[in-house]
Amino acid sequence: MKPNPSTSNDISFDDFKSQILQDYETAVTSRECSLMGRREVLSGKAKFGIFGDGKELPQLAMARAFQDGDFRSGYYRDQTFMMALGYLSPKAFFHGLYATTDLEKEPMSAGRQMGGHFVTHSLNEDGSWKNLTAQKNSSADISCTAGQMPRLLGLAQASKIYRHVDGIDQTNFSDNGNEVAWGTIGNASTSEGHFFETVNAAGVMQVPMVISIWDDEYGISVPSEYHTTKGDISEALSGLQRNEDHDGFEILKVKGWDYTALIHAFENASDIAREEHVPVLIHVTELTQPQGHSTSGSHERYKSSERLEWERENDCNKRFREWIIDNGISTEEELKKVEREIKHKVRAAKKEAWSEFLKPQLAAKKQLVQLLEKVAKQSPNRAFINKIKNDLIATEEPLKKDLASKSRKALRYLLGESNPEKEQLQQWINDFVRTNEFKYGSHLYNELDNKATKVQAIPPTYSNEPNQVDGRVILRDNFDALFSKYPEALVFGEDTGNIGDVNQGLEGLQNKYGELRVSDTGIRETSIIGQGIGMALRGLRPIAEIQYLDYILYAIQTLSDDLATLMYRTVGKQKAPLIVRTRGHRLEGIWHSGSPMGGLIHLLRGMYVLAPRNMTQAAGFYNTLMKSDEPALVIESLNGYRLKENMPSNLGEFCTPIGEVETLKEGTDITLLSYGSTLRIVEKVAQDLLEVGIDAEVIDAQSLLPFDLNHNVVKSLEKTNRLLVIDEDVPGGCSAYLMQEVVEKQGGYRFLDSAPQTLSAKAHRPAYASDGDYFSKPNAEDVFEKVYQIMNESDPKSYPALR
Repeated sequence: MKPNPSTSNDISFDDFKSQILQDYETAVTSRECSLMGRREVLSGKAKFGIFGDGKELPQLAMARAFQDGDFRSGYYRDQTFMMALGYLSPKAFFHGLYATTDLEKEPMSAGRQMGGHFVTHSLNEDGSWKNLTAQKNSSADISCTAGQMPRLLGLAQASKIYRHVDGIDQTNFSDNGNEVAWGTIGNASTSEGHFFETVNAAGVMQVPMVISIWDDEYGISVPSEYHTTKGDISEALSGLQRNEDHDGFEILKVKGWDYTALIHAFENASDIAREEHVPVLIHVTELTQPQGHSTSGSHERYKSSERLEWERENDCNKRFREWIIDNGISTEEELKKVEREIKHKVRAAKKEAWSEFLKPQLAAKKQLVQLLEKVAKQSPNRAFINKIKNDLIATEEPLKKDLASKSRKALRYLLGESNPEKEQLQQWINDFVRTNEFKYGSHLYNELDNKATKVQAIPPTYSNEPNQVDGRVILRDNFDALFSKYPEALVFGEDTGNIGDVNQGLEGLQNKYGELRVSDTGIRETSIIGQGIGMALRGLRPIAEIQYLDYILYAIQTLSDDLATLMYRTVGKQKAPLIVRTRGHRLEGIWHSGSPMGGLIHLLRGMYVLAPRNMTQAAGFYNTLMKSDEPALVIESLNGYRLKENMPSNLGEFCTPIGEVETLKEGTDITLLSYGSTLRIVEKVAQDLLEVGIDAEVIDAQSLLPFDLNHNVVKSLEKTNRLLVIDEDVPGGCSAYLMQEVVEKQGGYRFLDSAPQTLSAKAHRPAYASDGDYFSKPNAEDVFEKVYQIMNESDPKSYPALR
């Protein structure tokens, strides 16, 4: 099924005829998979289906123009494209539909994503990069409409970086920036902000990108006039068309059933983007969707009879077939023979995939039935156990959940019994659950030895008389050391380049390293993150700067659904070691001083979330992350840039450990756990508490995801027997998460003599000015009185009520 990479411009007529017939076979194969796939869902064998029927022909043209080293960032209708590249066989298609957990059989996600989500493997088993220039690449799809667009920008920008920045080792990643990033999207999804933000940024940046819009004039049941100005996306975007005076997009429009026009349009787009580094938009019109949006509904409900008849007549496969016969390339009889053979092959692939999907469950079922027979013979509850066994025997096509559920229910009837047969069943259940939890839960983070949590801590060193400097100077000089050490490192964001960020943590570095490595962007957080994801997927080490912590909410969907899930949804076959740099906390005003930490630590599972208390710690985190290959969010303390710190002498080398807490003050009466800017308040209060006879232990959480892997907080509780968690998130936010980690996960409840408590900000956003900050967030008096109240409750005689 793999195509000849030659184009129609440099092959003979016989070769061109062979190419056409090969493309027709791929189109028919893809269509048969779609048709049979829908039936498999409706029969109950598969959970859900969303297919590429009606979009086959333009995807074949795209595959012809797609070259080694190129990257795709597409959506869930591109099955024909993946088949044309040789990356998706009919059997693998059905394994994806059934959610087979064997990565060899279901290479797109080992059953973690629904069918139609495609990926190629960028990493070897040891986590090292494959040669991406020697293969055709697809970044891992996500379902979210237009969610593929932000990363597309970075995939294209990487080519620009590789072409124009000296000193980067391009081995495995680029051939002098000659690669094109190809995006695909449905016409209705172009209404999303992700699309418009990405298109605007690409036009400004002039990167080698080709966006293909598959236009079937609907978004599920809603026609184009409700989605798009003028009902035509290329017409709506016509102002982006480049001309002699202005850069912009090259915009092409082509009918989705016109094979020769499609071939020429995609070849033209490839040449323009590849050679000139210009973004191109191809609007593919007059496409159809023969089976409707998905298996969850029927398009007959919302399309007129006239529209349905038009779609039948203008189906791209039908028009392609007619064109082949009209031009004497093949005959009706020959094509019918090909179609019959393809139906047979797809049906056989479907049957084989289902058999392979069931095989491990049937083997496990046989084992389980035997175990249930044994325990039933020994148990007074044998009638109940035998019923479960017989129900299992009657389940001819068991799922893993059927086996787990029935075996665990059977165990309930063995309570109080003790015999070898029960122990065997218990062991079988434990092994079965553990094995399958791993199959569905591995690779949230890197599982290899180079993971960030295994980078050894290296403390900062100081001269005998270290200079005291503003914290931002430590950051600046440490970034300077990193950019010198890592030619592939680059940083970008709003006000990041020319002025060196709003707090001068990058002062002067653009002049030293150039505008491509230290660069300004527009105000567009989502596509800033997308730039970082795409470049990280191609071997660069980007640092994406989001100006303030609150602004990260603009990009949270891309961070959560794309970056944080990448390693998980590819089962460790792709990685994007993007560092997201931001700053927050204690600035005054509703929109610049929020602390959405509770949301971030839950939405960004799969990333590290780090909250250093000062700039030396922050610099150490950046050094650690650059030694690893995982994504992270680093939140610098906004009010710490001008505070004085000692200048380390080993800039770029010292490493703050990830997943470890730091005890800043030893104490015996109560453990105070905090992080970031609030920690400085806690440190000051700990000194004040000594005046009233309270000796508090102060611990800096510093690493929120992951938190305290060595369980040092619970060791503190063994000594103090009391816990107060303080932060400036809303009630029930990050402080509640930290308490659960300590009390529940670490078992800290065993050592508590007082109820563990949290002290957070008020539920509302912080009000403006110093008074607003004081009455909205925890202040020194709040912390002092809360600690005192806990001690008063424990020993009112020694600590009489304060107020």
